[in-house]
Amino acid sequence: MAPVDDRRNVLATCRFIHSADIHLDSPMRGLSDDAPDTARRLRLATREALTHLVDAAIERGVDFLLIAGDLYDGDWRDYQTGVFFVAQMQRLATAGIPVYLIHGNHDAQNHMTRALKLPDNVHVFSAESAETKTVAGLDVALHGMSYAERAVTDNLVPGYPAPKPGCFNIGLLHTALGGRDGHANYAPCTLAELTAKGYDYWALGHVHGAEVLAREPHVVFCGNLQGRSVRETGAKQAFEVVVEEGRVVEMTPIHCDVARWAVTDIDISAAEDFNDVLAVMRQALAAEAAEADGRLLAIRLRLTGQTALHEALLADPERLLAEARTSAAGTGSAEIYVEAVRLACQPTAHAGDRAEREDALGELARLLESAADDDDVQSMVAADIRPLIERLPHDIRADVDDALLAAAIEGDTATLVRGASRYLLARLSQAPGNA
Repeated sequence: MAPVDDRRNVLATCRFIHSADIHLDSPMRGLSDDAPDTARRLRLATREALTHLVDAAIERGVDFLLIAGDLYDGDWRDYQTGVFFVAQMQRLATAGIPVYLIHGNHDAQNHMTRALKLPDNVHVFSAESAETKTVAGLDVALHGMSYAERAVTDNLVPGYPAPKPGCFNIGLLHTALGGRDGHANYAPCTLAELTAKGYDYWALGHVHGAEVLAREPHVVFCGNLQGRSVRETGAKQAFEVVVEEGRVVEMTPIHCDVARWAVTDIDISAAEDFNDVLAVMRQALAAEAAEADGRLLAIRLRLTGQTALHEALLADPERLLAEARTSAAGTGSAEIYVEAVRLACQPTAHAGDRAEREDALGELARLLESAADDDDVQSMVAADIRPLIERLPHDIRADVDDALLAAAIEGDTATLVRGASRYLLARLSQAPGNA
């Protein structure tokens, strides 16, 4: 039997913050050692984002704070991660703000080997079964369950308690809600199951993009608090939620991120030389910086279009990245970190027809092209590459954005050989006398 909808009789009025996926002290991806100050700022960004969240909770005088899983990014390297979190929670305790949190796949009970005593204002929901907590002085009931282990493949919703009559009921759940791109399908359930539960608000975590899936009752992913790589672009946030007489009347994003990740495509079809490429990169960087709201901008540039400069750009990626970073420093409008420059452009017609040349470069081009389809060559390359790929950390192998590395991981030796051949031929073609 479906639960009775008594929301019309709920008079609860409150203000709370829904946050999730803080991933405290998560290692940032895509950082290089040639910009140590910027890299250090990015590595501390999750801490600063949590500080901003606590600042906002205190300044806005919220009644409580919710964290819907993945507070941590996994087991602490040392106790300083926990010390920092406890200090921030103590600030909320001093302000009289309780905190309710669940653990998700990244901070599951069996995944953490270290722990510190939390202040009395912090309640962590059990991993044994879903439980209910009421907020002192408010007609608010919170229902939640932490992950006992990293991979939770069962639907947890049926085990959540029935809504508490006369209260504004909130469910905390770490879930992929049946599957979202880029997110493992943990704690699978359906939107219909959530809306039928009888709760007034579902505070969801796990998916790193903010999304309001339903209203009355509200089902909400707040997204993560701070983007951690070029795969997590745009503004990141928590939600401030205002409830009056048992209904959500306002939801306001609180942007706590201190750095914004972005990917921008730049058409270089009209570029006649390297300086033209730099000019359009500077324009794009200035435009993206204006959208970062004064935050550090971490950006990847993708050069697109058809250009006669393709080989020159392919032959010297180190210079291209260095020039992009120099251009970023020269914008003067904001701090910009160019994470990478990717070539998504194509050579102009006939620019790559080296195999038709009657010289040593043409002979090499024909040899390399045939090698890509040679079973013996592919076997030798695979034998050399496979041991190296197997030693790569799991998180790198699982989250690849480089086409050649992806080909190597997937065992696509033909693509790997062709890609390496293009790079070699481009370098040779730029040598004096080979143009």
